[in-house]
This record gives sequence, structure tokens and C-alpha cells, in this order.
Amino acid sequence: MADLLGSILGSMEKPPTMGAEERNKAKAQKALLEKQQEAEKKKLDVFRKKMQKSIHDFIKDGKQEKMKFEPMDKVFRAIVHDVAEVAGLTSFSFGLEEQDRYVMLWKKEFAPLDEELLAYRRGEEWDPEKAKELAKQKEAEERLSKGDKQGAGVTPAYNYRDKYKHLIGDEAAKDAAREMQSNTSYGFVPSSHKRDQRTIEQVLADTRAKKRQKLDDSADCSASTGGPSSVGTEPSQDGILSQLKTEATSDELQAESGAATSL
Repeated sequence: MADLLGSILGSMEKPPTMGAEERNKAKAQKALLEKQQEAEKKKLDVFRKKMQKSIHDFIKDGKQEKMKFEPMDKVFRAIVHDVAEVAGLTSFSFGLEEQDRYVMLWKKEFAPLDEELLAYRRGEEWDPEKAKELAKQKEAEERLSKGDKQGAGVTPAYNYRDKYKHLIGDEAAKDAAREMQSNTSYGFVPSSHKRDQRTIEQVLADTRAKKRQKLDDSADCSASTGGPSSVGTEPSQDGILSQLKTEATSDELQAESGAATSL
């Protein structure tokens, strides 16, 4: 087995050996690449120090609220964001990539509003005074829209009179309503005539007068029919008077009760 493997390896072509010239060329390319990387690193370090100084001056300046940088590549923007984060600032990038994309910084106490960020993303300049006017206009429109919605909510979707038109007709119920009044008559006699307007004294006096009239009529009747009766024994005058007094007393009590009830 070992002999077979050795024969196979021996039959294979050996890789070409690198000459001295090629080795020198590869070495030079490697050195150039390292030099370029070192230069790029140095360039980024210089840019970082420059941004640190610029941002430090911006923080010390009490008059400035925000700071805008010139358009730059993605690598440099990343350095600016890094330095701003370390310094405690708010940073955003705006614009199109590889064309005009730039970085803008804000101090923490002057952090941008959403409307301001939207304006920069649209490529517009931010005007605070104009923004206030637009905000007031937007607020007024919202109030007006809210009022319209509330008013629309009170209005019913349909008129109930249309639904019950076959029952109440076209005339509105409240327009056809009449003031409720009590009935002034029952049958052919007015209600006012059915109520006893007399006082208790008048009722008692009228009752006594009726009693006296009834007693007088009974006495006259018994006197006119005096003498023995063919049918049977006639009741005595004292019995008749006693019976009339009992009936009169009952009538008087009923009259007093009726007068009290009517009052």
C-alpha cells in the first residue's frame, strides 16, 4: 500500500518554484498595502481628533443649538456619530448616500422634534416660526374636524318619522301634541254642577228644614184620615212621630257625612 501511494505521489507534477523576482514583487506589494493601511489609519485618527476639537468647541459655545457638517463618506460619518455619542450629543444623518449625505448634531437640551427631523429628511430647511404657524393651523383644523365629528354623531342616521310614517303620518308628533286638560263635563251635566259647594252649616240647616217639612206633612196626613179604620187598628199618633224622628236623625247623619266628604 505504501509503495502504491509513493508511486502516485512520484508521478504527480511538482508545483512550480517561485523565482527570486516573483518573491520580491510579492514582498513589495505587501509592504505597499501595509503602508496604505497605515496612512488610512493615520488619516482617520487625524479626522477623529479634528471632530473632537470641533465638537468640543460646539459644546462650549452657548449660542449654538445645533451643528451641521459637510457631506462626507460613510466611514467619516461613523466617526462623527461615535464622537458625538461620547460627548452626549444627539446626531442624525440626512441626504442621499454617496451624494450629499451629511451629519447634524444637537445638544441634549435642544433635541429635535419629529417635525424637524421630517423636514430634514425631505431635504427642506427647518424654520421654527413657520413651524409654529403650521402647528397652530393643524391644531385648528383638528379642532374643527373634531367638532364636525361630534355634531355628526348627534344627528341620527335616519328619521324615526319615516319609519313610523304609516302610524303617525307626515306631521311631527311634537307639532301635533295638544295640552292635556281635564274633562269639564260628564254626560249632560257639567262637572262644576256635580260638586256640592255648600258649607256644613248650610247642609245641616237644609236637612233640618226637610225634617220639619216631612213631620208637618205626616201630621197633616194623619189628621185628615182620623177615625176607626175598616181594615184594622190605626197606629197611634205618638208611634208615627217616633218613627219620623228616627228617620230624621238617620237623614241628618247621612247629610253630615256627605257634606264632610264633599269638602
